[in-house]
Amino acid sequence: LNQVLRGIRKGKRARHAVSPALANTHCPALKGVCLRVGVVRPKKPNSGERKTARVKLSTGAVVTAYIPGEGHNIQQHSVVLVRGGRAQDCPGVRYHLVRGALDLGGVASRTTSRSKYGTKKPKKATVG
Repeated sequence: LNQVLRGIRKGKRARHAVSPALANTHCPALKGVCLRVGVVRPKKPNSGERKTARVKLSTGAVVTAYIPGEGHNIQQHSVVLVRGGRAQDCPGVRYHLVRGALDLGGVASRTTSRSKYGTKKPKKATVG
C-alpha cells in the first residue's frame, strides 16, 4: 500500500488498436466508398499481388482495406462494408472488406467457409 501511495507502482500500458479508424467509433464495421482499387506486394518471404481498395469511410477517414477471396466486382465509387483486422503480410493494410455486403459480391466458387466469403448455399441438384 505504501508503494502505491508513493507512486512507485506503474499501471499496465494500454494496448494500441490494430484498426484505429474503427476503434475510435466503437463500431464493428463501417460503410465506405472506394476511391481506387489496386494491388499490394506482400512482405518477405511471401510473394504475389494482394488485392486492396482505398476506401473513404463514413467518418471521413481514408483507409486501405484488403479484399478477401478470389476475384471481386469492386470499382471506383463502389459502396463497401469495412471491418477491422489487418492483412498479415501487407504493409499498411489494417482493414478487411466484408464479402457479400452492399456492392461487394460473394465469392462465386466457394463450397467451404462460405460465411466468411458471403457465398449463398448452392442449390441441390435434383435427380429425376
